[in-house]
Amino acid sequence: MDRKQLADFLKVRRAALQPADVGLPDGQRRRTPGLRRQEVAQLAGMSVEYLIRLEQARGPKPSGQVLGALARALMLDRDQRSHLFHLAGQSPEPSPPSREVPRTVRNLLENLHDFPAYVVNAAYDMLAWNRVCAEFMVRLEESAPSERNILRTSFTSPGAAEHLSDPEHAAFLRDCVADVRASLARNPNDTELRALVDELLRASPEFGAMWSDHEVRVRRVRTKRVVHPVIGPVELDCQVLDVPGTELRLIAYVAEPGSATAAAFAELADRAVGVRN
Repeated sequence: MDRKQLADFLKVRRAALQPADVGLPDGQRRRTPGLRRQEVAQLAGMSVEYLIRLEQARGPKPSGQVLGALARALMLDRDQRSHLFHLAGQSPEPSPPSREVPRTVRNLLENLHDFPAYVVNAAYDMLAWNRVCAEFMVRLEESAPSERNILRTSFTSPGAAEHLSDPEHAAFLRDCVADVRASLARNPNDTELRALVDELLRASPEFGAMWSDHEVRVRRVRTKRVVHPVIGPVELDCQVLDVPGTELRLIAYVAEPGSATAAAFAELADRAVGVRN
């Protein structure tokens, strides 16, 4: 806990607010800008003496509940709230996961023409994709939303046993299972992800065996070799990019420039243009 930095941060954020910002009357003329300590303490539901000690860098280590109350009273945004918890030596409570793909990310997908790319949440639901991805993943757009979950399809679809018998695909799925465990460690209140894990534990002994290994590993870049039903065998780098401020990831299948896979992706891109036109 950095008491000095915490004290300075609280004072600066208090000075940055006006009474009208938090629904308080201006009252008599103020000698200093911002809210009074009494007002912040009232908004946070704590004693003014406790707040004074925090602002004088001599208070005890505040609990997560106290920090949350201060964050609300001072109207901190997501980044400021995380900084407050960090200064106090606490981990911020995770934000509830969202399935909303930001407009800028959708625009990015729309303008990626050279390789397949898509967005998934922590539960591996495919939420958005570009036209090349729709060509690469056959029947993607025809499938129901529940069938667009990579883990559910990989472990419970009619062809799952054949895919799991492929050592390379099985290694990829092991990485995904380890990544799901890492996601649950970061956000244990993700009820959607926990429900998916429970579903797969009931439906797939193979998933259960991987889950029981307790591997924890965040997914990053991975080279994959795939035999595509239209363009044949391809080798690609599966690049995973976090979408800041969310549990979403953008996954891009990137080919080596000048490779046969790059040429195959170009063929898919031409198909996508034809579909769009």
